[in-house]
Amino acid sequence: MTDRPHTPLLDTVDVPADLRKLKPEDLRQFADELRAEMISAVGTTGGHLGSGLGVVELTTAIHYVFDTPRDKLVWDVGHQCYPHKIITGRRDRIRTLRQGGGLSGFTKRSESEYDPFGAAHSSTSISAALGFAIANKLKDEPGRAIAVIGDGSMSAGMAYEAMNNAKQAGNRLIVILNDNDMSIAPPVGGLSAYLAKLVSSRPFLELREIARRFARKLPEPLHKAAKKTDEYARGMAMGGTLFEELGFYYVGPIDGHNLDHLIPILENVRDSDHGPVLIHAVTKKGKGYAPAEAAADKYHGVQKFDVITGEQAKAPPGPPAYQNVFGETLAKLAETDKRIVAITAAMPSGTGVDKFAKVHPDRSFDVGIAEQHAVTFAAGLAAQGMRPFAAIYSTFLQRAYDQVVHDVAIQNLPVRFAIDRAGLVGADGSTHAGSFDITYLATLPNMVVMAAADEAELVHMTYTAAEHDAGPIAFRYPRGNGTGVALPAVPQKLEIGKGRVVREGKTVAILSLGTRLAEALKAADTLEARGLSTSVIDLRFAKPLDEELIRRTLAAHEVCVTVEEGSIGGLGAHVLTLASDEGLIDAGLKLRTLRLPDMFQDQDKPELQYDAAGLNAPQIVDTVLKALRHNSAGVEEAGVRA
Repeated sequence: MTDRPHTPLLDTVDVPADLRKLKPEDLRQFADELRAEMISAVGTTGGHLGSGLGVVELTTAIHYVFDTPRDKLVWDVGHQCYPHKIITGRRDRIRTLRQGGGLSGFTKRSESEYDPFGAAHSSTSISAALGFAIANKLKDEPGRAIAVIGDGSMSAGMAYEAMNNAKQAGNRLIVILNDNDMSIAPPVGGLSAYLAKLVSSRPFLELREIARRFARKLPEPLHKAAKKTDEYARGMAMGGTLFEELGFYYVGPIDGHNLDHLIPILENVRDSDHGPVLIHAVTKKGKGYAPAEAAADKYHGVQKFDVITGEQAKAPPGPPAYQNVFGETLAKLAETDKRIVAITAAMPSGTGVDKFAKVHPDRSFDVGIAEQHAVTFAAGLAAQGMRPFAAIYSTFLQRAYDQVVHDVAIQNLPVRFAIDRAGLVGADGSTHAGSFDITYLATLPNMVVMAAADEAELVHMTYTAAEHDAGPIAFRYPRGNGTGVALPAVPQKLEIGKGRVVREGKTVAILSLGTRLAEALKAADTLEARGLSTSVIDLRFAKPLDEELIRRTLAAHEVCVTVEEGSIGGLGAHVLTLASDEGLIDAGLKLRTLRLPDMFQDQDKPELQYDAAGLNAPQIVDTVLKALRHNSAGVEEAGVRA
């Protein structure tokens, strides 16, 4: 949206090997240019801004000191990787971020050798880096593994599981804790930097090892006392006692924006024989861009924006977002039902739980990036008579599947799962798509699975879930705004396992689940114009199926097509199973299923993603015509196999 910045030093760097040719005194200017280029690029494309700005110096220092790509750099989550992409051969495509056919907004193995491990979900970096480190050790090959993980990601148990097993990697594993929320670190400054440089230096480490060898020769009580004294003294000066207990040598906290501090400390760690090492770097989200520094939450993920003013492009006013409809509905229901509780796993605004929390703060729980805990916590609440709603993105609920099965479904506990971001999600691509929840939930005994066709249906389903105490229940809804239908003043309690007939016809039936209903109705209009009388059914429930309605529909129509925003094994599979078990297709019924393709779809505009998936009205029409052996003109073709 503005002219590109002047970047003479950055222009000389295509890959990290070029960066290492720069003089140390030039790195400050280089980092400033890198930051300016990132701001300009994200201003054009939108995306994650604040997190990337916070690691510009850290990115520069890591690639300057370590021999990437031989040394494996693993970013946790990956949304902070834009500066990394710019200096690893992808600057010419950086303004295609999150666009169809462009660069991913996260690290991606297929994109570059500098992305050794893909990411988008949190807290995986240490485990992956440990795998690289141990593999190199076993193969006796050179190379370190560096994991960069944010303090928010440290709220997930997986990070600690990895750290608990990291000691065997020795000095081949380096973890950099990017503390950009000040949730862990004490104040940083010159003394902290001096101490960090001191304790990471070779003379200190060698002296410490001599002292350790001497202490081992002492009587056991004195040996233990000496060890505790060492740990206590360094813990008092440096912090990091927890990490030491997990087997890491702790260095920090240090200023993650001061290259004069970062470079020598990283060099000391690189050259050390001791490890694994954890470097605690304190950074600031949005660093170097005043609007982002002033409002980090608003500039975490951004639309296109004006680089000069920071003003983001605003979408035209439209229907309310699905997550807001859910959050506001739940908050209203909770006014008269004190048993309702809302739980989110570090996504309060993304799930709409923030709307609930404003009104009912004592019944709202943000458990951090801890979906497994969130589900079992909800199960405990349900077991004690509360009505918990676990509001979790479809893609993140995958992380807690065992808890859904073992702690909820087997015990038949009435946990309510509000599944946000169901279906395809546009710019965030395959890592955030909600493709699998119908399949992985509808296979479970005791589970009820609903899908909202529009925002009014979401209101009804939220109320239905609140009133359902017979067992677990889930309802899914997509990212983005609703369809514009009027919201009901009074929510309706839906009958479990019952769909609705939206449109009556005689020849063709489209059985829809979720927000493909709008496309099903468009397809019906086209088919009617071709003389094919078409019914449209909103099944509402993937489980239990409305078997009576399905039997009646299959028996009364020549062609039936199921449509869903989910993967293989979902609604279509369940309808086919019912039809097969009861012999409903033996008499020549033409039954077809439309679902997401068996692939991971890359980022694009949602409407283009659904078009590529074959789930828009034209593809529904085409499926019907082929089943009827009609060509695109609607004329029956002889001898064509259905």
